[in-house]
Formats: sequence, C-alpha cells, structure tokens
Amino acid sequence: MNPLTCLIVDDEPLARNLLTEYVRKTPFLKLEKACSSPLEAIEILHRQPPDILFLDVQMPEITGIGLLKSLSVKPYVILTTAYSEYALEGYELDVMDYLLKPITFERFLKAAERALSRKRPAVAEPTAAAEPAAVAASEARADYIFVKDGLSLVKVRLADILYVEGMKDYVAIHTPAKKVVTLLRLKNLEQMLPADRFARIHHSYIVAFDWIEAVHKEWVQVGKAQLPISATYQKPFRDFIDGKTMS
Repeated sequence: MNPLTCLIVDDEPLARNLLTEYVRKTPFLKLEKACSSPLEAIEILHRQPPDILFLDVQMPEITGIGLLKSLSVKPYVILTTAYSEYALEGYELDVMDYLLKPITFERFLKAAERALSRKRPAVAEPTAAAEPAAVAASEARADYIFVKDGLSLVKVRLADILYVEGMKDYVAIHTPAKKVVTLLRLKNLEQMLPADRFARIHHSYIVAFDWIEAVHKEWVQVGKAQLPISATYQKPFRDFIDGKTMS
C-alpha cells in the first residue's frame, strides 16, 4: 500500500518539528513538506494536494480556518491547536479530527489511522486492462492493518484475525499466534475491516467468518473461544451467515 502523503502547516517551530517526527515514525505516512506559512501551503495545496493536511488554527497572515475555507478541494484535514473552542467550527467544516496541543504520539496515531481507514475504500478497483503488478498491489491494500501495540506499530494480517474483543477504549485482536492490544474503539476498528469477512455479534465482539467453526442461537465457536451473540446482533449476524451459505 502506498503511504498517505502529508502536509504540515504550523508557524511554531517546536510544534512543526514534533509533527514532522510523528509522521516519520508512522509507516503508512509520508511527509511532503512542513510549512511555517499558510501562504506557502496554499501554493502546494493547489499544485499537488496531499492526502492529509495537519493544520494549525492560529497563524499570522491567515488562520487555519481561513485557509480551510479557501480550498475548493480539501484533503483529509486534521486541525492542531492549543485552543479547544475551535473544535466546533472545525467539525462544521468537515475536518477529520482535532488534535489539542500538546499532542501525544498515541493521539496523533489514532487520527492518522482514521485517515487510513477512510482512504482504503476510496481506492478504485483495477480494470481488466490493468497490469498484473498493479492488480496485486491493489489487492494487497486490503490484506492487513497497522495498529499500535505499546511503543510499536504492529502489522496484523486480516487472514490471521480470529476475533476482536472490545474493552472500553481498547481492543484486543486475537490471532492463532498472539493477542494484540491497541488503544482503539471497537467501532473504529470495525470500519477498518471488510464487511464481507467480519461480522459484529456483540457490543464487545467482532468475528472473522473464515474462523467460525459453529454457530448456535446464542453463541459462536471461534477456535477454542465460545463468544456470545447479543439480541441486538442476532438478526444481522444470521443474515450475514445466510448470505455466506447461499453464496
């Protein structure tokens, strides 16, 4: 998968350097440029828009909100500021996320993963005339996800996921070899997983169809684990299973 290109716009050198370091530590991001001036950023945004714009709000010449309003074509915008009162206006302008300074790498990574999860569905399917290498690259995009485990980013193959367990602000991704715990809500991770391969069965569980060994009315057997099916998800899950059976 090609990395997401990023443009940083912040007039504060320390904040700009910190975001630059965060981008370089994240495997699926690529820094195009870190700008100290919004006017310099406008030229880049019109010439070659990045995938993600990390945008400070309070800057000389023009504010981040002013810059955002001037764009006819917007990348994924993540606002960065020390002032929480700008959050509402930012969301009204359809920004993807809002990072309050001082920004931790953990919070930065969560915002970047949100952009990554939105970018994947936007990738066009290869045509019949596409080169074999291009087809392989496109297929590879959906084969794995990156999640943070402690101080490291871990690559998890979708084919290895048995089930995912939600634990408030964390999720545990269970595979045959290990369990990966990451700071992420189950709902957000659900959006990163292909709906034809994974199904929600409970407010705390998502299961992989390929690893299901048995389905009962109130529980599912996945490997050695017996996971409950809540009343809310019984019908959607039954429809999911019936659709697989019919295909």
